[in-house]
Amino acid sequence: MNDLKIASNSRDLDSTDISARRRSLIAACSAHAVHDGLTDLIYVLLPIWQTQFSISYALVGLLRGSYSGMMAGFQLLASRLAKRWGRERMLVGGTALAGVAYLIAGQAGGLTVLLIALLLGGLGASTQHPLASSIVTDTYEAGGGVKEALAQYNFAGDIGKTLIPGLVGLSLLVMSWQTSVTLMGLLGLAAAGLLWYLIPAQSDSAPDKRKTTKTIAGTGSASGLRALLLTGTLDSAVRMGFLTFLPFLLKSKGAGTAGIGLALSLLFVGGAFGKLLCGYLGARIGMMKTVWLTESATSLLILLAVWLPLSGTMAMLPLLGLALNGTSSVLYGVVPELARPDKREHTFALFYTGTIGGGALSPVLFGRLGDVAGVPIAVITLAAILLFTLPLSWQVQKGLAS
Repeated sequence: MNDLKIASNSRDLDSTDISARRRSLIAACSAHAVHDGLTDLIYVLLPIWQTQFSISYALVGLLRGSYSGMMAGFQLLASRLAKRWGRERMLVGGTALAGVAYLIAGQAGGLTVLLIALLLGGLGASTQHPLASSIVTDTYEAGGGVKEALAQYNFAGDIGKTLIPGLVGLSLLVMSWQTSVTLMGLLGLAAAGLLWYLIPAQSDSAPDKRKTTKTIAGTGSASGLRALLLTGTLDSAVRMGFLTFLPFLLKSKGAGTAGIGLALSLLFVGGAFGKLLCGYLGARIGMMKTVWLTESATSLLILLAVWLPLSGTMAMLPLLGLALNGTSSVLYGVVPELARPDKREHTFALFYTGTIGGGALSPVLFGRLGDVAGVPIAVITLAAILLFTLPLSWQVQKGLAS
């Protein structure tokens, strides 16, 4: 009889654990989708803001970089504050702040208020990547399936990138950009409420479970981690720089606001499938070979985006998105393998700080190059810089093998 009671209690605990894991994954995926969608919505709005406020490409890059810069700069702080206040509160609060920022942006009548709103939005977004990804890792490592769960988490981010910019691009046909942006602010607030409901209370204590459960054995390779960080930074810098210029590249080919929104949706649809495909590809042929394949293809396709007419560019955008975003999925999955188990959340924060920081600086630096030499030259330069990731990925592979 006692054995039956023990077995029954064990099944109840397993059922509770599975439910908590599922809710944690849904919460993390929801946060990723909303935050990434709100972040990349800026690309649709940049040409509108440039026209309305009569600003240069360098200032356009500053607007984009201000959001990403705040997001990158405060991720390590968000990771530290989460230990004091809890990951749930920090993630919910950050999501709510991103929503408030879009409400302010929707009322902006000048460049100063818009810049302040974007800085606040980036501050709120800084909580998402390190906290949501560590929640997924901590809740799934005991039962296995961490890489698969992280792949779903990354895929959800691209779903948000696809839906939100695309829907706003279409809404701009029937309403002002201020109304569309205000609605996105309300979406951010609604997402914060959903996260408060979804995240299990025990997720904040998940790191303690690693003391008694099986963990991922990270190598703690400092050289491999440095190479991974630099690879991710260059990859992100090129991706953010290209996405900043893509609306203007399409506009020069004759695309309107709705066409730019559709183009970004096509790109992000390809990117979503790229993250899934490259995750499985990396498991089969290895990280280094996958990076070489995706980064070489990305560099070539970026050049084609410059030279092809509008119809040709639109047709190849899903393939470009697949290669452009696919690399990041492989790189994210390597972080737990190179990080020490007791430093995983800090390592995730460090990795995202570097990659998003590179993405924040890139639009500013290459925006200036676009002002001086033109958008096509700036985009071609991005394609050339991306090739530096090839030798770096070899160094990452050495760190994994050590």
